[in-house]
Amino acid sequence: MASLRTHICSLLCYATFHSLFSCYSLPENHVALFIFGDSLFDAGNNNYINTTVNYQANFWPYGETFFKYPTGRFSDGRLIPDFIAEYAGLPLIPPYLQPGNYKFVDGVNFASAGAGALVETYQGFVIDLNTQVSYFKNIEKLLRQKLGDAEAKSLLGRALYIISIGSNDYLAPIVQNSSMLQSYSKDEYVAMVIGNLTVSIKEIHKKGGRKFGFLSLGPLGCIPGMKLIVAGSTSSCLDKATTLAHLHNKALSIALQKLENQLEGFKFANHDFYTSLSERMNNPSKYGFKMGNMGCCGSGPYRGQSSCGGKRQIKEYQLCEKASEYLFFDSGHPTQKANRQIAELFWHGTPSMTWSYNLKALFNL
Repeated sequence: MASLRTHICSLLCYATFHSLFSCYSLPENHVALFIFGDSLFDAGNNNYINTTVNYQANFWPYGETFFKYPTGRFSDGRLIPDFIAEYAGLPLIPPYLQPGNYKFVDGVNFASAGAGALVETYQGFVIDLNTQVSYFKNIEKLLRQKLGDAEAKSLLGRALYIISIGSNDYLAPIVQNSSMLQSYSKDEYVAMVIGNLTVSIKEIHKKGGRKFGFLSLGPLGCIPGMKLIVAGSTSSCLDKATTLAHLHNKALSIALQKLENQLEGFKFANHDFYTSLSERMNNPSKYGFKMGNMGCCGSGPYRGQSSCGGKRQIKEYQLCEKASEYLFFDSGHPTQKANRQIAELFWHGTPSMTWSYNLKALFNL
């Protein structure tokens, strides 16, 4: 469903990049930011594919706080990569599929809401990780054509590649009541997700990527949208989803350490999103929030129904007065205030939260 329109947009972007690179020279020691992943990182790519509103946030009140209009970001304002770009002295990194004249040598955002490491995750409605990497390869090819091999290699080697992926691989089978999770043991299923992610990392590395940042999975079973479906309880989390998140994070940590030994020059920052989000859910006032387990926008218990904006299946929704008082903006995505706090930990957090490097250290290498 998404493929034809995506292909056309990709071709238009390719032509745009050609004209941009022909007249742009790089500043010395320029560091670019390449972004891959899901709705936590998607700055609007899904605006330009043939999908449904379930995978889009290009309508009010998304974007109300900072941009004052909906950009396609699943938040009231900026996302984690937007703040990382700010800390690195870069402009907002545009979506790959967004038309316009942008300095793509600052980086590109390939992320797509709903995407997973598995091609089967919401297949036909999103841009899966493998396809995102194929778009990156288009950029790598153009960089080499327009900047020359030496300068392109230097830019790609200095660049940072940040990835948020995996949540949808575990939540989609639960939400869709799919048999995928019954067909494999939990460990086997996690191994498939991590295996696909590892392949993508190796492909980026093959094209010159050396410095990577990863957002581990949060407490998936405790986000408002998952708490909603736990029958007969007002406080419990969906244990199945949380268990999968734990297993994924453990397997990711092991995989990254292996890659560090296998791949030349591979260095990484891995942020413990599970802990940073859990702390804010359990102790919201400590971090300046009034509500840690409920969405600002949505309906039903915890505002866990994905009805924010009234464009999806459920048309009625409630909207809080101040998004900054909430950890979550909708049924599963942090507010701008929360994104800023997580980005700060990702950028210059201590090894207890972000290891083996933080992003600031990687940028300065």
